[in-house]
Amino acid sequence: MTSRERILEQIRQNKPAALEKPESIRFDSGYQDTESKFIETLTAIYTEVIIVKSHAELAQKAEELYASVVNRASTLPSLAGWSDFSLNIADPHELELIEIAIVEAEFGVAENGAVWISDKYLPHRALPFITQNLAFVIPRKALVNNMHDAYERLSDTTGWGCFIAGPSKTADIEQSLVIGAHGARSMVIFLMDEDLDI
Repeated sequence: MTSRERILEQIRQNKPAALEKPESIRFDSGYQDTESKFIETLTAIYTEVIIVKSHAELAQKAEELYASVVNRASTLPSLAGWSDFSLNIADPHELELIEIAIVEAEFGVAENGAVWISDKYLPHRALPFITQNLAFVIPRKALVNNMHDAYERLSDTTGWGCFIAGPSKTADIEQSLVIGAHGARSMVIFLMDEDLDI
């Protein structure tokens, strides 16, 4: 018997007994206020949350926040007048010029501040990753407590989608936190009382 065979035989003899999978691995977070927890989590990861009542108020806030910014893009029809950069392009590389993109998102997760985006609202998948600054608009009623709730909501989802939490950041360089290292330098979340599909 070779040393390799001896080692493998010892591993087989000392293999632990198989354990049955638990019937359920779901848990409830038990937050008293999902929205407050969502805002608290996002604040901790350098993301501002602004509550707006309507599309008109959203347009007003966007104008206030980004009045001096050029190359503004949005996927929301209500911000068509505010946008000065068309997303009707064939080559996504042209998106590198965008300074601020305001994008619709489907829901947010209070546990970690993540926002779910998908092809449903994105003409180009590169948009949230290539823009200098990023803002999401989420229906205020579309917040879930944790990732268990999130994946239950996504159980029938097909196509591309991803979670994004906060602006891009890394601490690999000299163990110092750098914001905007490989993506958006800032993020804002607009929580809206009105439905988005207008």
